[in-house]
Amino acid sequence: MDWMHLHPETDRNEPALAQSSLLAHLGQVPDPRLERRRFHALVDVLVVGVCTLLCGGETFNDMEAFGNAKQEWLKTFLQLTHGIPSHDTFNRVFAAIDPQQFLDCFLRWTQSVRQTVAQEVVALDGKALRRAANKQASVKYVVSAWAESNALVLGQLKVADKSNEITAGPELLRVLELSGCIVTLDAMGCQKKIAREIMEADADYVLALKGNHEQVHGEVKSFLDAALVQPQSHGPATAEVSKTEAKLESFETVEKDHGRLEIRRYSQSAQLDWFADRSQWEGLRSLGMVESVREVDGQTSVERRYYLSSLPLGVETFARAVRSHWGVENKVHWVLDVCFLEDQSRARAGYAAENLATLRRLALNLLKREQTQKRGIRGKQLIAGWDPAYLARLLGI
Repeated sequence: MDWMHLHPETDRNEPALAQSSLLAHLGQVPDPRLERRRFHALVDVLVVGVCTLLCGGETFNDMEAFGNAKQEWLKTFLQLTHGIPSHDTFNRVFAAIDPQQFLDCFLRWTQSVRQTVAQEVVALDGKALRRAANKQASVKYVVSAWAESNALVLGQLKVADKSNEITAGPELLRVLELSGCIVTLDAMGCQKKIAREIMEADADYVLALKGNHEQVHGEVKSFLDAALVQPQSHGPATAEVSKTEAKLESFETVEKDHGRLEIRRYSQSAQLDWFADRSQWEGLRSLGMVESVREVDGQTSVERRYYLSSLPLGVETFARAVRSHWGVENKVHWVLDVCFLEDQSRARAGYAAENLATLRRLALNLLKREQTQKRGIRGKQLIAGWDPAYLARLLGI
């Protein structure tokens, strides 16, 4: 589908539209409405929606208000034959769009702007849409994939509840281009099936271990704790001693900020001959541990986390993967709640919650990719609301 087909009655907008890969991709989303009920072009609805989010708006009412305030500017590159849609129209359209088809559009666009990075860390993690459900319904969750080096949300998939994050992970992995990447997941995603899916995608994994694999967690903890305390032993060649003779590679970082001291010690071992279940984890090549020592106001706390990984021995690569995984919380989930107020969204009809979640991640990607303004996300949203030229830059027109 091209822009001439979308707007057959005018060629006034063709040059600007042809320059924008984003708008071209949005123009490929199938319209779910009956043709006789298409009072507003679907691409117009989508573009006004994403512009509203880029400028700090949140709701369908905001979309209507933004469209009316910026109508003359929007008409320079959109059709808007019947003016700006009402908030009810925005609601109905986002509730009706097939979320898988909208996600496909999102994935095609992200792949078109994504740059190839050797051993790119892609973090998968779930997030609740806390108010996007009626009282009787379970809380809706979205699993997002965050590419750290590209600063892009590569994709997202809604699941019905937190327990289904286990099944949603493989589904999302199958639609992403992960060859050569390092995929990280928290303990919910530490599953043999997910490890297999990642290896079949020609990628590597770093999976956090916790109580959901109690026996494996206990064995790995015992092995790495003993190896850290007593790296070598000269006693009899028993199984326990062989564990403590693991050759650990170690790496340490120190951070001081506002009276807080945090030391992170990363350790990795490729010794797996003692691990009875190693063949059940596809591609397993190493075990890892992170010890975090925090000192705040004179109080010290120590926490250790343990990992299964397909990475070969190389502790700095392991450390980068673990650090990058925290980016999905700090650079995606936190921003979505603080700058886009995702947790407060009450969109509930049809597929509205899922489609708005995709639209927010699209807007987040646009804001993160733009580098001329050295501001945070909220600062860029303010500038986009004030300056149409900057908003056009974000859209790529």
